[in-house]
Amino acid sequence: MSSIFSGSALRLSIFGQSHSEAIGMTLDGLPAGIPLDLDRLQTFLNRRAPGQNDWSTPRREEDRPEFLSGLKNGKTCGAPLTAVIRNGNTRGKDYEQLRVLPRPGHADYTAQLKYGGYQDYSGGGHFSGRLTAPLCISGGILKQMLQARGILCDARILSIGPVQDDSAFPASVAGKDFPTVSDGKAEEMKNVIAAARADGDSVGGVIECVIRGVPGGLGEPMFDGVENRIAQLAFAVPAVKGIEFGSGFAAAAMRGSENNDAYTVCDGRVVTTTNHAGGILGGITDGMPVVFRVAVKPTPSIARAQNSINLESMEPGILRISGRHDPCIVPRAVPVIEAVAAIAISDLLLGGKNIWN
Repeated sequence: MSSIFSGSALRLSIFGQSHSEAIGMTLDGLPAGIPLDLDRLQTFLNRRAPGQNDWSTPRREEDRPEFLSGLKNGKTCGAPLTAVIRNGNTRGKDYEQLRVLPRPGHADYTAQLKYGGYQDYSGGGHFSGRLTAPLCISGGILKQMLQARGILCDARILSIGPVQDDSAFPASVAGKDFPTVSDGKAEEMKNVIAAARADGDSVGGVIECVIRGVPGGLGEPMFDGVENRIAQLAFAVPAVKGIEFGSGFAAAAMRGSENNDAYTVCDGRVVTTTNHAGGILGGITDGMPVVFRVAVKPTPSIARAQNSINLESMEPGILRISGRHDPCIVPRAVPVIEAVAAIAISDLLLGGKNIWN
C-alpha cells in the first residue's frame, strides 16, 4: 500500500487499520530541537476524536498518542518520530457481511479488486477515516512548529448540505464545538445533519482552510507547486472528492479584469487588493494568505438498506449496515484539513532554498 508521503524534506508513514490493535505514524526529517507541547497536541487531536456529540459516530476512542521514538526531554532529537494510538472500542463483528456485500460509495469493492479479498474489511481497514488520527498527530506537531514562526493553519466549515456560512474568516474557530464562523449557521447545519440521521442517511459539505503568514517565493513551478503538494495530501483524506484554490471554479465564470489580483504596497511590502489566486501563482506563494477548499462527500455507511452485489454468488444483494458511523464527517474533518495544510507547508519550507532561515 502506498501509505508513505515522501516530500522534499519530510517522510510520513501512516500504519494500522480501523479495528487493528493500534494505528500510528512515523515522521522523518524533522529538525532536532523542536519543542512539543503534548497538552496542545492532545487538544488538537480531541477536535477530531469520535464519540463526542450528536453529529459524530458513537464509537468512543481516547486518541491519546504514545510516542515510541524521536522525542527527548520534550523536544525532537532528530531521530524518526514514531507515535501510536491504541484502538480500544472496536467491534469487528459489525462488519462481517462486508466480506461479500461491499458498501456502495466505500472502498470495499475496489479493495477486493486490489488485494484479492485479503484486506481487513472491519470498519474499512486501512481505508477508514480512522487513519486520519495519526495524520493529525503529525499535522498537530507541525502546526506548533509553524505557529512559532508566525504561520497559522486554520480551517472552518464553509457549508453542510445546502447551508453555507459566507461570513468572513479572520481567525481560528478551533475553540468552538462546531467550527463555523456564524453560530446561527452552525445551528442550521446541525439541523441538516440531524434530519439526515433521522432518515437513516448522511450529508457532506465543504471545508475552507486559510494559511496565514506564509512567505512569498515558496514552491516550484509545474510538478512541485504549492497546489500540487496540498492536493496530494488532501486526497489522502478518504472523504475528500474535490479541491480548489482561491476563487477556484468560480474563476471560470469571471473575466480577467475581475479575477486578476491588483498589486499595491502596504507597510513597505507588496500585497494584492484581492486574493482570487488564493496566495499562489505559478505554483509559488505570493505572500498573501493561502486559501483552499475541499469537498467532503456524505458518509457512505448509512442506516438505509442499499443495493449491492454478493461477491460469492455474483447475484444482487441488500446491504443493511449495523456499525457506528458519522451522519456527517465534515465537523471532525476540519482539524484533519489543518493537519494537511501544516504538513504541506512545513515540507516546502524545510525543503526550500533560502526560505526557512
